[in-house]
Amino acid sequence: MKKRVESVLDSLAKCGGCIRRSNNDVTLPTSQLPLDTNNSNQGSYGDPHALRNHNMSHQPVRLHIQDRYVVMDNGIVQVTLSNPAGIVTGIRYGGIDNLLEILNRETNRGYWDLHWHPPGGKGIFDVISGTQFSVVVQTEEQIEISFIRMWDPSLEGKAIPLIIDKRFILLRGSSGFYTYAIYEHMAEWPPFEIGETRMTFKLRKDKFQYMAMADNRRRIMPFPEDRMAGKCQTLAFPEAVLLLNPKDPNLKGEVDDKYQYSCDNKDNRVHGWISFNPAVGFWKITPSDEFRTGGPFKQNLTSHVGPTTLAMFHSTHYAGKFQLLTVAAGEHWKKVFGPVFIYFNSAPNGSDPQLLWEDAKTQMMNEVQSWPYSFPASVDFQKPHERGSVAGRLLVLDRYMSNDYMLARGAYVGLALPGEAGSWQSECKDYQFWTTTDHNGYFVIRNVRTGNYNLYATVPGFIGDYRCDVAITITSGCNIEMGDLVYEPPRDGPTLWEIGIPDRSCAEFYVPDPDPQYVNRLFIGHPDRFRQYGLWNRYAEMYPDSDLVYDVDCCDYRKDWFFAHVVRRQADGSHTGTTWQIKFKLDRVDRNGTYKLRIALASATLAELQIRVNDPNSSKPLFTTGLIGRDNSIARHGCHGLYLLYNVNVPGGRMVEGENTLFLKQPRNNSPFIGFLYDYIRLEVPPPDVGASSSSQ
Repeated sequence: MKKRVESVLDSLAKCGGCIRRSNNDVTLPTSQLPLDTNNSNQGSYGDPHALRNHNMSHQPVRLHIQDRYVVMDNGIVQVTLSNPAGIVTGIRYGGIDNLLEILNRETNRGYWDLHWHPPGGKGIFDVISGTQFSVVVQTEEQIEISFIRMWDPSLEGKAIPLIIDKRFILLRGSSGFYTYAIYEHMAEWPPFEIGETRMTFKLRKDKFQYMAMADNRRRIMPFPEDRMAGKCQTLAFPEAVLLLNPKDPNLKGEVDDKYQYSCDNKDNRVHGWISFNPAVGFWKITPSDEFRTGGPFKQNLTSHVGPTTLAMFHSTHYAGKFQLLTVAAGEHWKKVFGPVFIYFNSAPNGSDPQLLWEDAKTQMMNEVQSWPYSFPASVDFQKPHERGSVAGRLLVLDRYMSNDYMLARGAYVGLALPGEAGSWQSECKDYQFWTTTDHNGYFVIRNVRTGNYNLYATVPGFIGDYRCDVAITITSGCNIEMGDLVYEPPRDGPTLWEIGIPDRSCAEFYVPDPDPQYVNRLFIGHPDRFRQYGLWNRYAEMYPDSDLVYDVDCCDYRKDWFFAHVVRRQADGSHTGTTWQIKFKLDRVDRNGTYKLRIALASATLAELQIRVNDPNSSKPLFTTGLIGRDNSIARHGCHGLYLLYNVNVPGGRMVEGENTLFLKQPRNNSPFIGFLYDYIRLEVPPPDVGASSSSQ
């Protein structure tokens, strides 16, 4: 099988779609000969097999400037943009005259956009259209063009107060193009908040029906018409529909929802679409997370029915208002988003189109290894020699697990703006740089932009967040050695019992089968069982009359702890809050000591957690979080959102010898999507030196 794959990949490379760009390629001055943008059979564009000779000869890059359009062409791919707006109106490649949806308006094909609002104002959706076009680089090796939109006070309330410079790059011999943008706010301009910014591509629905975003998340997708009235049933929210009469009868009875294809930033490197006839792939490759907000666990949309492909740079999905990008009056702010690579590949007729996905993953690895790129012309994008690195080793000290230092294996270690421990997950305005530790706890964070940072970490198997107290300043060319760093996770005493795995996710808990009427077949038998629609309603079916009761002595969290603490739906359609119980035994009680309850939440949505001990009817809870969370992870099929850790002191006087019960009450009930996703719960007994009775437990 391996030889067969290598053979086909070799044939793919020869057919042109899978050629690798070399940073050492050399080329000549760009021709501005006019191109026939209406001829679908021009040169190699109409025949993928004709690409072989063009790729082997590495045709120089050409730029043609017209009144209303700008065309970049390297003989492999031809990209047409509106002038001066900088909207991608056409992509010619692999025998298809335009990969983008020709039935759409030109402004609705390939564009940068954002959703913003003035403080306290209404949200505004904005497709970013440039007003000034310029050529930044024009050689036979490379074209880089710029589309700038300026701002002045006459636009206040109508356009976001930013200078936005959209850039597009085409290299010689490259089977794709790069795009990035520079956003800048001047200190004297008014404030604003951004909820989302991205680049969007709308592909041809008559060509692209197969979507791929992971080895186990690939499938034939519905047509956009399948989501229209009469063809589907809208479910609990507009994004989720039940397909009633789709064009492809094999999809009948399935649920479609774009949030089922969300992905963590750390895993969101390549996704896109495949056309089977001709065999052509369209892929968005993100080589670095440094410009994406919210850290490695931030979830974002990828590709969905349209066919649509998104390059998400910032969003409030799975976080809500806590990840709004807020720029104040009097604040100068500038950030580079990207570059991302829009990659195309093709295969000879008769070959397996699935191998286009394998090739896209290979190309993604090439782009990752090439980061940071040396070719973007903007001085705001720092090149490799302008950056620095940080290295060290992370250890864990938990004296109730081991008297020795433990190696922090597989920990996420990152640099982000200075702040409190864990502040990186809501940080939106600057850059973040993350890596994972090796088997011995060592890490190297390379290619860090100059600036001031804190070093943060989160370690699988341990609760809480680490922050190094030493501020880090990165200068060009620096290599900072941190030595051994020690994380001491929250701990007061020995563990009496625990529920779950401290990994910032609820995925290890019991996830029920979906209602057979509301299934996405991709996720049947899939590890991401939580991505099925309507699982919040299954709770009331499993617990129709009373709530979940978990006995730490005999229950198994993988089977007996429902993955989401949700409300119960009543027969009349209303909802009630729910109270879960955790039962445990104490042979002896240290009445003078303090027990510690650790509750790590993987997500919260407009909910409140009240803790009571042995008395469910007490008017005042021992502890309450108050109203917390805007993640909406339950409705959007996520296993986590923003991580929260609560450390609750339980006086020994509240405990009794024999059976005890903790009551976890969530009283809010005005939506079916209110609730929590628990990550991990632990009860610690008082430390041995506090009370002699606790030492026997």
